[in-house]
Amino acid sequence: MANTYTQIHIQAIWAVQNRDCLIGKAWKEELHKYITGIVQNKGHKMLKINSVEDHVHMFFGMRPIEALSDIMKIVKQESTNWINEKGVLRAKFSWQAGFGGFSYAKSQVPQVIRYVENQEEHHKTKTFIEEYVEFLDAFEVEYDKRYIFKPVL
Repeated sequence: MANTYTQIHIQAIWAVQNRDCLIGKAWKEELHKYITGIVQNKGHKMLKINSVEDHVHMFFGMRPIEALSDIMKIVKQESTNWINEKGVLRAKFSWQAGFGGFSYAKSQVPQVIRYVENQEEHHKTKTFIEEYVEFLDAFEVEYDKRYIFKPVL
């Protein structure tokens, strides 16, 4: 669109189905590159992506050419297909339904990049559920506790 100027920075967070710890250290960097390709091929700019065994954080500059839910649908579908076709797992892989999406000002970009980079260290002291609820609360997102990802038993 001519004469459209935006600055939209989004951190998306989503989990492996049933919060199973399936994202392997041996192939997670390749997964990150694949997801980065999906995002960039759609016209957006990946700022940082990282994951731990049970979830992903993706921070990107979003162009207003499609809805966030459409971007996430494509990222999750195509990355699921990639994981299953690569055969890195014995069982069929899938992502949990839904995601969290949080917006940031340009001044916050370096801080969010550092946060995403340090996921492994961060999750030595905090579970995914604790982190996710903190995001929802900090951004004042109303949510129904029945639909928050259930902890692994």
